[in-house]
Amino acid sequence: MNKGEFVKAVAERANCTQKDAGIVFDALVDTVVAALKRGEKISIPGFGSYELVKKPATTKMNPATKKPIKVAAHKVPKFKFGKSFVAVFNN
Repeated sequence: MNKGEFVKAVAERANCTQKDAGIVFDALVDTVVAALKRGEKISIPGFGSYELVKKPATTKMNPATKKPIKVAAHKVPKFKFGKSFVAVFNN
């Protein structure tokens, strides 16, 4: 399912226009990005949580040349589904 299909499905389920659902979707994504940039953790009970995780600098191997490559320290967004959300798929 791509963004357009997702927005269409949400619009049908929420009984609103696709344009309105698209605006809400974009606002949701922008809000998550802004909160993570501020270093906040977002927890949505029954769904999951977002947080920004720091990855330390490391050395990796280039598979094409077999030479080591230095990878700088960086931050990556992480999402973890909540237990009750996961349980829906394991009944």
